Amino acid sequence: MNEWIMQHEVAIRLSCFFGILGLMAVWEIIGPCRALTASKTVRWINNLGLVFLNSFLLRLLFPIAAISLAIVAEQQQWGILNQFNLPQWLAIILAIVLLDGVIYLQHVLFHALPLLWRLHRMHHADVDIDVTTGLRFHPIEMILSMLIKFATIMLLGPPAVAVILFEVILNGMAMFNHSNIALPKKLDGWLRWLIITPDLHRVHHSVIVEEINSNFGFNLSIWDRLFGTYQAQPKLGHQGMQIGLDYFRESKFLTLHWLLALPFLKR
Repeated sequence: MNEWIMQHEVAIRLSCFFGILGLMAVWEIIGPCRALTASKTVRWINNLGLVFLNSFLLRLLFPIAAISLAIVAEQQQWGILNQFNLPQWLAIILAIVLLDGVIYLQHVLFHALPLLWRLHRMHHADVDIDVTTGLRFHPIEMILSMLIKFATIMLLGPPAVAVILFEVILNGMAMFNHSNIALPKKLDGWLRWLIITPDLHRVHHSVIVEEINSNFGFNLSIWDRLFGTYQAQPKLGHQGMQIGLDYFRESKFLTLHWLLALPFLKR
């Protein structure tokens, strides 16, 4: 199984990435939730340009992928899960849930610590929120996230299949819950008991500080409910709320070179 995953890892990732990106992009056109305030062309070119830059840098700096490290950990019996004789299906489910919990805690830290917030605020500086916002992260934040992921894999010892499933799910969910789509209220109400929906995560991209510091989850909604960071709706409603930060709102901050400079600028 591990050999098959290694052979088809790139194909799995790319097919899921472009498939979900295309699906959400079409959905946003057919059933948008909010009218965009900035040029979609400018935002998409620069946000996706950042994606390709990040992908290049991560491949250059981390030639050993997370899944390769998981295979080594499994072979060497490193990590907590490898110390128990669990059924494969249970180990996969536990690993995905625990990895998601780490992402939640990481997200909270990137808001709580001023130095990390300087990196993460580039994600929040987008004046609109759509599928490309879910891919818009500073390269330094991506590098730190990769190091955290590697440390978590070493500590947890997840099955290799759980790692690639989690990465595909996380990437897909980030595009889904950042998408500018309008789900039926009843469907949204059901889904948010398990996962982070677009309406739920949109609250997190409000300019209001109390709302920015809520709904940190990217996949499962249990963590926000468990740790008291859950906020059901924005105070001004989804049509009345303002997206982004109350600073860095000029159109120049939508371009790639300014995006890269944002962590180093004063408010």
